[in-house]
Amino acid sequence: MCIVAFAWQAHPRWKLLAIGNRDELHARPAEALMRWDNPEHLLAGRDAAAGGTWLGVSEQGRLAVVTNLSGHGAPDAKRASRGDLLKDFLSGDGRYSRITQTDFSDFNPFNLITVDRDEAIVHSNRPHSISTPLSPGIHGLSNGPLDRPWQKSGYLNAALGQWIESGSNDPTVLLEDLTDQTTFPPVRPNDADSAPALEPENSGVFIRNPVYGTRCSTVVAIDDSGKGMIVERRYAPSGQSTGENSLAFSWPI
Repeated sequence: MCIVAFAWQAHPRWKLLAIGNRDELHARPAEALMRWDNPEHLLAGRDAAAGGTWLGVSEQGRLAVVTNLSGHGAPDAKRASRGDLLKDFLSGDGRYSRITQTDFSDFNPFNLITVDRDEAIVHSNRPHSISTPLSPGIHGLSNGPLDRPWQKSGYLNAALGQWIESGSNDPTVLLEDLTDQTTFPPVRPNDADSAPALEPENSGVFIRNPVYGTRCSTVVAIDDSGKGMIVERRYAPSGQSTGENSLAFSWPI
């Protein structure tokens, strides 16, 4: 993912809400949202190149979503896949399944939110590894550092907050907020050590570009009874929708 707004215990009905876009090279192969064969309790899309995922939920009571972190140079292909970090945590099996005991220096720069039952934590590994519990409320991640969120992150947080306040019972309408292409004035020069930016800081929530752009939008909603849904809408390089699917799941309460 490259942007996500996350509401944690911010409403008496909705235990958890997460909305976000995955921006990536259109040439990178990916499989659509599905219930995995192994393990069956994991629901996520799959990066067909590396085998992991960018956002997923587990019916054992886990959620994870990751964003790349800009400003630290080009990614190192020799490092462990960030998608494997999510896959292992969500499945509850593998080298990285115990997230609080994982050495984050193994990975290229990232921001990460993990939820395990009633504990939500935000992690990052640059300039050093941190893991901080999230308080109830609305939080946002983008490709910027945790202490310097990008402007579009604030925009998406506000959209999620407005939906919660509206009293709507249909989380799928939030997919429309994820199509906003409004750009923002540049705030500061690019970091000197950054690689050429595929996604500049002033980009919109939705990026329409024939080479690198928004590949899919995702909405996750879990209510106070443990009834959950995850919806994914996919896009072509032109920005046109190419398909959408929704899966229901249960969350232990």
